[in-house]
Amino acid sequence: MIPRTLRLPPEFLYPADEWAIVEQEFSEAWLGNAETIFSLSNGFLGIRGTHEEGRPALEPASFVNGFHETWPILHAEQAYGFARTGQTIVNVPDVTLMKLYVDDEPLHLPLARITEYERRLDLRSGVLRRDLNWSTAGGKQVRVRSSRLVSFVHRHVGAIELEIEVDTDAPVVVSSQMLNRQDARPLDERNGNGHGNGNDPRRAGSFGQRVLNAEEHVEDDLRLVTGYRTSRSRIPLGVGIDHSMDTDNAWRAQRSWSEDLGKVVFTVDARAGVPIRITKYFAFHTSRTSSPIEVVDRAGRSLDRTVSDGYPHLEEVQRDWLADAWSRADVEVDGPVRVQQAVRWNIFQLLQASARAESSGIPAKGLTGQSYEGHYFWDTEIYVTPFLTYTEPRITRNLLHFRHSMLDRARERAAEMSEQGAMFPWRTINGEEASSYYAAGTAQYHIDADIAYAIKRYVDVRGDVDLLCEVGAEILVETARMWAGLGFIGPRSGQFHIHGVTGPDEYTTVVNDNVFTNLMARRNLRHAAEVVDWMRDERPAEFRRLVHDTALDEAEPVAWRRAADAMHVPFDEERGIHPQDANFLEKKVWDFAATPRDHLPLLLHYHPLVIYRHQVLKQADVVLAMVLLGDEFSREQKRRNFDYYDPLTTGDSSLSACVQSILAAEIGYEEKAVEYFDYALLMDLADVAGNVVDGVHIASAGGVWMALTYGFGGLRDFDGNLTFEPRLPSGWNALRFGLRFRDRQLRVEIEHRRATLSIEEGMPLSVEVWGQAVDLVEGTPVTVHPAG
Repeated sequence: MIPRTLRLPPEFLYPADEWAIVEQEFSEAWLGNAETIFSLSNGFLGIRGTHEEGRPALEPASFVNGFHETWPILHAEQAYGFARTGQTIVNVPDVTLMKLYVDDEPLHLPLARITEYERRLDLRSGVLRRDLNWSTAGGKQVRVRSSRLVSFVHRHVGAIELEIEVDTDAPVVVSSQMLNRQDARPLDERNGNGHGNGNDPRRAGSFGQRVLNAEEHVEDDLRLVTGYRTSRSRIPLGVGIDHSMDTDNAWRAQRSWSEDLGKVVFTVDARAGVPIRITKYFAFHTSRTSSPIEVVDRAGRSLDRTVSDGYPHLEEVQRDWLADAWSRADVEVDGPVRVQQAVRWNIFQLLQASARAESSGIPAKGLTGQSYEGHYFWDTEIYVTPFLTYTEPRITRNLLHFRHSMLDRARERAAEMSEQGAMFPWRTINGEEASSYYAAGTAQYHIDADIAYAIKRYVDVRGDVDLLCEVGAEILVETARMWAGLGFIGPRSGQFHIHGVTGPDEYTTVVNDNVFTNLMARRNLRHAAEVVDWMRDERPAEFRRLVHDTALDEAEPVAWRRAADAMHVPFDEERGIHPQDANFLEKKVWDFAATPRDHLPLLLHYHPLVIYRHQVLKQADVVLAMVLLGDEFSREQKRRNFDYYDPLTTGDSSLSACVQSILAAEIGYEEKAVEYFDYALLMDLADVAGNVVDGVHIASAGGVWMALTYGFGGLRDFDGNLTFEPRLPSGWNALRFGLRFRDRQLRVEIEHRRATLSIEEGMPLSVEVWGQAVDLVEGTPVTVHPAG
């Protein structure tokens, strides 16, 4: 991996704190980064960490998961089967705006004299607080405090509490707004033109037309609720704000509304030392099967309940929810405080991205940015569900049900691609393929096997075989059919080959016999056959329904096993490595020494054909296969493969460092394991990829948890058998984490040359630690030392 610069903010901006990210000084230079780092989300609703004043702001945005607009994909040259309709998550109306004026002078942070300042994201309360003292040009001292949250408990709502106090009598105005930034912003501020490389394919593009159309509106007292509908996708959105005022000062309020801007303006005759507290509540609702008036009604009911409960109640239940979640999700690192801080921030991002994603997927950036159009990728199944399966298995179950909801469209896509079964889209929001560049999109057939892999891991770890009967088996059947039809038995080799695919490495596209794809397909085929046999024997009623719903023929599982047994897995005997694909080793190795550092990532500086002609990797491919399917490789193969591919991997993808860390730890390369872990850990906090302004790298955050538990903790769970081979870095004293496994809550503590495991709740369990069988019972910790 090419070394990257870790651009940590100065210590006075983000000091070390185990349970918080604290900004001690306003900085325009770090403004865009901070908007991402201080984002709040619950998996349904997300708002970026902009200031209440609304400016300055680099990428101000709010998102509702799955709420998107469609647009026609214009190909320079059309071809049959190309994706035709793009989907982009919409920047929904901004409800965070609470503009402050004292003596008619606006609070504008870049120009204001700020004598005290702190902004704190508390990871235990899920609340973003800001506390500052503003010395106005007229000499008045104004204390401004705000608290902001997006509720984990109440999926559709959030709130901001703003408190103002002046040291001298003064007129104070607060303009609380609801702004449709998607349509009201000047063109040069929209999607992708605000900063950075306009040719970056990872960023969202503009729609070129109006997106949100107001069809309903309700207002009363201090409340405004608007019902919108998108122009093309025709999805309704209800968004509303309401307020409460608490002050002994004289005040009055005035409402105004237009399609793009609603306001409730508070005018206060502020007296010295008499606080003003304005609480702003907001609610968002959407439903593809409802009308704007219905989602307006829903938003109104959410506001009724939230205002009645009050802001203190929102904070109280938020803290309780997080206390429960952290009891399972926390990973304690007894080492540098900054490592612990960054670990918890990454885990917090996973909770924010997934907690209430109950009828949707998890976008690549969560709900912290519009990059990657808000699409769902394989990231969820491979990088995020391991964390969720071991900490919040209910969410993994919901995500797999959501994938199943796309099955009919996946069947249609398979037919369009002249394949059997189902082909899940590489990138999507609504189930249709939205990847316009097929070579690095549609050709990544491995997403079928990735979903199947997540099903198997969830069932193995959770023991929830009912999931198979509900949705899992149907997905497994249709994905196995796809592989059986896509591949073929070579007339000379007698082996099963899969041609014309792209593996995880997007710098090597449309190849034959990609090792990762073939191995994952083999696992998919075998598991599908096993599940069909199990259902026939153990769940005959559900099996009959499966046969009816999929028209399953009894000969199909036999054919799947035959294909799996004959699967070709390329191996180079001379080098003792697995070629990434059939022809990878025939290519010229990329000249890294002659590549300027400012030409990274390569995809922004070289034509794809230039990259495709070389041995160079955007992201770990064979290395990832050795992590996911480690039981299919010998230790020596892992070492040789790692040694070969590590120098070829650019790190241009945020999905690589965590995987490289895991395998480096396994084969005993501690220095590299820690180096790659640091890259993954600080992917966003240190802006490793240079694009943190676009949002959090959620998959990398999931990879951090994997690197801690699978890498340094040595956890493996092949076929539901828990084994541990811990490898604690020499710079740490201990590593502690919890695992939810088959209705048991396990606690694992790793120290140098010792590991202590216990069951905090649940039935006895047998595991393996450093090759030694260990029997665990509730309440009795067991300490194990490595042999020798």
